Amino acid sequence: MKKLLFVIKRLPHSGHHVQENLDMILTAAAFDQDVSLLFLDDGLLQLKTQQQADVSGLKDTSAVFQVLDLYNVDKLYVETESLQQRGLSEADLILPVQLLARDQVNALMQQHAIVIAD
Repeated sequence: MKKLLFVIKRLPHSGHHVQENLDMILTAAAFDQDVSLLFLDDGLLQLKTQQQADVSGLKDTSAVFQVLDLYNVDKLYVETESLQQRGLSEADLILPVQLLARDQVNALMQQHAIVIAD
């Protein structure tokens, strides 16, 4: 089993890449890979409560994030500084996460065999 880390940095509803990333995440998890997610910068907004897909016709992906636990994807990390810069707290997120200081991000990446950034 390989340890995979998906680094999510893009805004929700900003294109089809979000759905494509979710497809990769769920596929890897379905094949019993050890999957973790790291939300940095605007990517953490994908976990923000009360999202609404914009008029671009893109799907609301927040519901998919809520079923990650069914695929044993339960290691979700959010960079503390990204959260603070956006005036948010853990209570503003739809899932429980582990907060990670910016200076700990590199160590997290080194713990994984494969790092996939969006």
